[in-house]
Order: sequence, then structure tokens, then C-alpha cells
Amino acid sequence: MPEWWQAGLWGLLAGSALLIGAVAGFFARVPRRVIASVMAFGAGVLLSAVSFELIAEAHEQAGLVPVAIGAAVGALTYTGANVLLARRGARHRKRSGDEQPSEQEQPGSGTAIAIGALLDGVPESVVIGASLLAGGPVSLVTVIAVFLSNVPEGLSSAAGMRQAGRTRRYVFLLWTAIALVSGAAALAGYTLLGGAPPEVLATITALAAGAILAMITDTMVPEAFEDAHLLVGLITVLGFLTAFALSHA
Repeated sequence: MPEWWQAGLWGLLAGSALLIGAVAGFFARVPRRVIASVMAFGAGVLLSAVSFELIAEAHEQAGLVPVAIGAAVGALTYTGANVLLARRGARHRKRSGDEQPSEQEQPGSGTAIAIGALLDGVPESVVIGASLLAGGPVSLVTVIAVFLSNVPEGLSSAAGMRQAGRTRRYVFLLWTAIALVSGAAALAGYTLLGGAPPEVLATITALAAGAILAMITDTMVPEAFEDAHLLVGLITVLGFLTAFALSHA
């Protein structure tokens, strides 16, 4: 199977976890504390993947300066876009309670939430595709980390969408589209970065890592702390250690 096709399929697999979580969050009455705990675990998994699979490897490829610049630009870009989307109703897009506004309360919030979901998922998928460029197999740890973190994201967000009165059609079309875009983003990460110098590849990887770190602290950690409170730190560390163990297995 061509590697570009593999990149797309791995991205689609990781993105499909959003749809799996959304189905559970929309139809099942999952307690908010459970959702928050799963979100904390997912945040820990992603933090580990960013640290050991993205930042560390980018540093080995190109050194400190490209990594620092890439991560800073990624975080600034994500934060700027997130601020704009928050003003249009997407601030609480990962919340499972009644924080999300309905379309009647804030017109255009549905579109903002959809764009926000894309903003959250694309950097992860690009990194999955780019991981194949070294000539070896895909980074399974990165795929697993993204998959495990996507389940609680879809779960929490869909539960919040249901609370806001959004239709089943809207919720499942949105997350199906995000899963497909995840596959396309992984494919793009492979095809567009193929042949790029190590410094460029490392900078792009660090840029995605910076965006993911900003996403974790801006959207995942607040949802986790909202209901898990004192346990959120412990659960996050468990997720971190799980991903760390996978990367060193």
C-alpha cells in the first residue's frame, strides 16, 4: 500500500475516535465526573506524546532554535484563532454541561464550534502523516495518543451539544466531517512535507506540538478540572505514564 494512502488511513483512524466518543456522549447519559476523568486521562496521553514523540524528535532533527520558534508560532496561532472563535460562541465547545450556547442564544455559534473542532484536530493529524516521512512505519504511539485523547473530546463535546439543543444530524455530520478531515490532514502532512529539509520538518512538527499544547490547556484541562477537581492531576499523570510506557515498550 502506498505510504500516502497509509498516512490518510492512519489519520482517519485517529479521527474516527471523535465520532465514537460523540455517539457515546449523545446517546448515553455519561456522568460529568466520568467525562471529566476521561478528559484528564486524554490530556495526559497527549502531553506525553507531544513531549516525547514530537518535541524531543524535532529537537534531535534540528536543534533548539527551530523547535522553539515552531512551538511558539503554533501556540500563538492556535491561541489567536481560539480567541476569535470564543467570541463567536465556541469557547465551551468541549464542555459536557450547559455552557455551550444554542443557536438561538448566539447565532453563528454552531459554525464557530465546527471550525473550532477543526482547529483542534488538524495539527494532530498533520503530525501523524508527517511521521511516515522518516521512511519507517507510522508513529503508533502518536496514533494511539491522538485516538485515546479524541474519544473524550468527542464524548464531552457531543454531550454539551445535546444540552444546547443541537440536532442529532448536526452532531454526527460534524464529527463525521472532522474524522474525514483528519484523514485528509494526515495525507496532506505526508504529501506536502515530503522532501522537506530536516529543519523545515522539525519546525512544522514543533508548530503542531505548540498548537496541541495550547489546545490541551485551553480546552481539555478546564473541562477536566470542572468536575474532576482534586483528582484531575492524578488522572492526567496516569494518562501521561500510559503513553510514556507505550513509547518505550
